[in-house]
Amino acid sequence: MKFKKWNIGAPAEGDVALLRSAGYPYLLSTVLAARGVRDPEAAAEFLDRERKLTLSPMLMRDMDKAVARIQRAIAGGETIAVFGDYDVDGITSTVLLMDYLKSCGAKCLRYIPRRIEDGYGLSKDAIQGLRAQGATLMITVDCGITGNEEVDFAASLGMDVVVTDHHECKETLPNAVAVVDPHRPDCPYPFKHLAGCGVALKLVLALGGENREDALFARYCTLAAIGTVADVMRMEGENRTIVSCGLEALPHTDFVGVHALLKEAGLLGKPITSIQIGFVLSPRINAAGRMGAADLAADLLETSDPARAEELARALCDLNRERQAVEQAICADAICQIEKLRSEDRSALVLSSEAWHQGVVGIVASRLSEKYSCPSFMIHLKDGTGKGSCRSYGGFNLFAALESCADLLDGFGGHELAAGFTIPEENIDAFRTRINRYVRSASGGELPVSSLEIDAPITCPGDVDLAEVEHLSNLEPYGAGNPRPVFALLGATVDAIQSVGQGKHLKLRLSKGTCRFDAIFFSVTEQECGVAAGMRVDAAFYLQANTFRGNTTLQLQLIDIRPSLTPSRHEAADLELLRRLMDGGALTAQEVDHLAASREQFGAYWVALERRLRQGKTEEDALPCLRRLAAQCGGKESFLRAALALEVFRERGLIAMTRQGDRLTLCLNQIQGKVDLFACPYLVRLQDAANRNRGDLT
Repeated sequence: MKFKKWNIGAPAEGDVALLRSAGYPYLLSTVLAARGVRDPEAAAEFLDRERKLTLSPMLMRDMDKAVARIQRAIAGGETIAVFGDYDVDGITSTVLLMDYLKSCGAKCLRYIPRRIEDGYGLSKDAIQGLRAQGATLMITVDCGITGNEEVDFAASLGMDVVVTDHHECKETLPNAVAVVDPHRPDCPYPFKHLAGCGVALKLVLALGGENREDALFARYCTLAAIGTVADVMRMEGENRTIVSCGLEALPHTDFVGVHALLKEAGLLGKPITSIQIGFVLSPRINAAGRMGAADLAADLLETSDPARAEELARALCDLNRERQAVEQAICADAICQIEKLRSEDRSALVLSSEAWHQGVVGIVASRLSEKYSCPSFMIHLKDGTGKGSCRSYGGFNLFAALESCADLLDGFGGHELAAGFTIPEENIDAFRTRINRYVRSASGGELPVSSLEIDAPITCPGDVDLAEVEHLSNLEPYGAGNPRPVFALLGATVDAIQSVGQGKHLKLRLSKGTCRFDAIFFSVTEQECGVAAGMRVDAAFYLQANTFRGNTTLQLQLIDIRPSLTPSRHEAADLELLRRLMDGGALTAQEVDHLAASREQFGAYWVALERRLRQGKTEEDALPCLRRLAAQCGGKESFLRAALALEVFRERGLIAMTRQGDRLTLCLNQIQGKVDLFACPYLVRLQDAANRNRGDLT
């Protein structure tokens, strides 16, 4: 079980029925209702996709100034430098703007910082180098909004600067010719969630004028879509338009580098959704920046030579495989370090090494935060100084935590969920102690637990087929605020389980009633999975069409699986019988026989329970706990008697037991002397009922 808590949506049956009566399919109706879209009119509005951007780019503050200065530079034959960033958003922004400027006949220079050598954002050395090459105007994309000092430096060299960015602003804006950022406090632009490439696209549309907007949008929407998905922007408003139009245009885009990358990634000719952009294309482009070769990705997207594009796409995919190998090695090393940490140093993970690649530690920090359900701080050491990347968990405010340790740091920056910092190596131990203390204090002793958001359980498994899955594509594009739908199958049975892919993945066969489902669980071993054939389980998954050797079938792509928290019909009947016994209700002779347990049987349950509690396993879900006790002690009525034994042990004071939802917390009590189990009121009632039944028979 990967997630300790499943938050399962419960859409109202009436809302689902209303949507289905209007012609919306079962699964689509279920997801819409779960997300608050409850009537056909709201559904039609939610699913509608604009075919063009309707907000004028000139609504952005300073867009008029930016357009005027850039057009003057083009007309005057000035050299224009485009200064980008090394992530996917920055690379696509840079290529998009460069392509447009070159189409206007402008002389252009491109600069994308190297992650390790240059760091994030503007730098004086880079600016000086661009000025030395003749640049008199620099346009920033996806960066620059906090580069006040660097913009002043550029001005001192005789270089004008136009800033375009989408990040949060400081109190004082850069003293540039124009500062175009929808997050400016004085910017009236109504949509605030554009990616950097979205702002760059708006700049190009403004430069081209209203008459060319449709043609320019058609050319550049694919690049903007890739950058928007990769930067995990909110998938609503103009972002939804950019991405849906970009996905539609992607198969026939003019950018040959995109086609080459699709081919090298095995996606050419296949349907492309936001999922493929997020999990296949973006990591390959991003790998270039992480491995210090962002220009390689920019060269690929810029080239018009198909042969050159194939060569660069191959190199990019090789680089991504190298990044994956480096990431796996760092992750394995980090886990070894974690196993040696004291318990008091595990509220937040602070890890360091000279062997780690600085460009990859941020990805590993994200993985560790998910795996261990806590904030992670990964530090690359060199020459006595550590450069750290940290990732949050459960909404924990990283920036505030770093502020509390500012005296131990050389510097830090970022936001609540992701940040970076530099630290002297000799301060790392003190930082680890203080940051762990801060996390415990900020959480009030209640550390965040890993949670999975599930849209809804599948209540009609017989209605789930490939056509239903296809209709879910109406919800595309997926992203922040509109995630890919997650479903749950509760109380299913594992019919079969086997390792595939050299033991790296699992293939399962699940059943619910008469319905059978194939499932795949990526990057999970049978031991990690913790379930076996014959077990009753709850499964959380994406639904997908799987094509193998020309045959397309329905498949569940598992996100998590756990021993079921939903009682079977027999278990529910057993628990109801136990409740009647505890409440003093009448019992039939057959029910008394079902409940009756010998002293030896109670002893077996006690030995199994005590052993587990002494191992420190004091909290677990109620039904799996009872099933485990029953399986250990056997017997035809073992589940019912395990439940009875637990209640008897609690009533007799042998254990303390508290319930919170489905969770049980158990602990052993200190007892002096012997305890008479059969003096328990429940067992007295059971014996009385047995005596009455025997009397009735005589």
